[in-house]
Amino acid sequence: MGLLQTLAGPLAPHIDSLPTWLVIVTALASLLTLTIIINVANQILTRRSDEPPVVFHLLPWIGSTVTYGIDPYAFFFKCRAKYGDVFTFVLLGKKTTVCLGTKGNDFILNAKLKDVNAEEIYHPLTTPVFGKDVVYDCPNSKLMEQKKFVKFGLTTSAFRSYVTLIAEETRQFFSRDAPSKRFASTSGTVNLPPTLAELTIYTASRSLQGKEVRERFDSGFADLYHDLDGGFVPINFKLGWMPLPHNRRRDRAQKKMAQTYMDIMTERRKEGNLEKEEDMIWNLMNCEYKNGTPVPDKEVAHMMIALLMAGQHSSSATITWILLRLATRPEIQDELLEEQRQVLGTKADGSIADMTYEDLARLPLHNSVVKETLRLHTPIHSVMRVVKNPLPVEGTPYTIPTSHVLLASPGVTSRVAEHFPDPMLWEPHRWDETPAEKHAHLAPSHVKEGVVEEKEDYGYGLISKGAASPYLPFGAGRHRCIGEQFAYLQLQTILATVVRDLRFKNVEGVEGVVGTDYSSLFSRPLSPAIVRWERREKK
Repeated sequence: MGLLQTLAGPLAPHIDSLPTWLVIVTALASLLTLTIIINVANQILTRRSDEPPVVFHLLPWIGSTVTYGIDPYAFFFKCRAKYGDVFTFVLLGKKTTVCLGTKGNDFILNAKLKDVNAEEIYHPLTTPVFGKDVVYDCPNSKLMEQKKFVKFGLTTSAFRSYVTLIAEETRQFFSRDAPSKRFASTSGTVNLPPTLAELTIYTASRSLQGKEVRERFDSGFADLYHDLDGGFVPINFKLGWMPLPHNRRRDRAQKKMAQTYMDIMTERRKEGNLEKEEDMIWNLMNCEYKNGTPVPDKEVAHMMIALLMAGQHSSSATITWILLRLATRPEIQDELLEEQRQVLGTKADGSIADMTYEDLARLPLHNSVVKETLRLHTPIHSVMRVVKNPLPVEGTPYTIPTSHVLLASPGVTSRVAEHFPDPMLWEPHRWDETPAEKHAHLAPSHVKEGVVEEKEDYGYGLISKGAASPYLPFGAGRHRCIGEQFAYLQLQTILATVVRDLRFKNVEGVEGVVGTDYSSLFSRPLSPAIVRWERREKK
């Protein structure tokens, strides 16, 4: 303890009489205190007027990570009240500048490719999950080509077939004779998050990926998918490479899933029948990049994993929120059923007629239930970009340096009264084309004002830039989710199918809905989220 004694000076004789463990604890506490003092002094003394204000924090590196991680929206609104729409906080050692509001969304999500970069942020998190050389593990130009390839499954003709396939999967899943026996009785309780996660794996795989892929998926595969999904935890932005238990499970699952797709391709080549079914694998096996290079099998497998997760992730959480919300509003369930009877008509036996893709547009309340749920429960609460060039923020004295990361949160604008009166109220009728008097005051401002969206082609088709809208559950700009239309289709089809056969309500003694789990990249309901279900009597 020579060094410690030298530093202690006249206190050295007293230190010698103390137990070693107490000396170590005291030294660590002193070091922590000194670190906090230096960090606080640095925040006070080095403020810059040309950069956004920094959220006050005691510990360097950790900064506001814990507060942000517990409830991002509560954190954003608290900081917004104190600092305005533009502020910086420390997230895992990185200065992260938040730009809120519709202008903030436009500033970040529609920024030029030379000024911001998504790949550098998301590569450490997504590559171990999806696999190499796809999505964020390749140049943006290659990603745009890959998006164009998968649009094979996002055409109107494909959508027409998906409605039938998704409805069939949903009916079978909730039927009395389903293998799981979850719904074999006339009533019961169900934990919705894992149940609907399994359902949406089946609906997404059957529609987007084809019959052959779907036949290989069962409840065991759902467990495998769950392990892969476990890689989307925030700590993996920094520690995705570490052999932590959840990362080992993620890596095993990724290899098994990729091998499943590789086996399908190998079998098709052996049979000499690549066109066994015009499904996504068949499509990708026949695609070429602009330079004439065929898409390698391993990249096909990795794109299939990414496509499955894209088609399942947000839909799983959203349909869970929908049924949780409906369990608190039984009258909306009855209105949905009546809308189907009025619009679709009934068969000779009194059952509602089968639904087609074109029918979805004729069911406005179904669409409103989905939109209102996505408004309050946006699947991704934070969208981040690396700053590549200094960026001046219009209307402020601030310039964002390249040492910062940018963060947009479109979900914040969905919760602001300026855009959505009484924003925390879940009310699908706020979206009615001609709302009743009791709902008229809830109408979204951008709908009242008839805001027109700008559109742009980033290389995979014309899409909305989303610059002016406060409602952006699927992002905006070149990284806007290309599966937005599929998500609406899948959610509306599952919703319409389920309400025909089942009604839901909260279990006795429970009011409202569960809280939100922000522990993953994707926001979702906390589990367990148990509701009571009853089978409707057939008329």
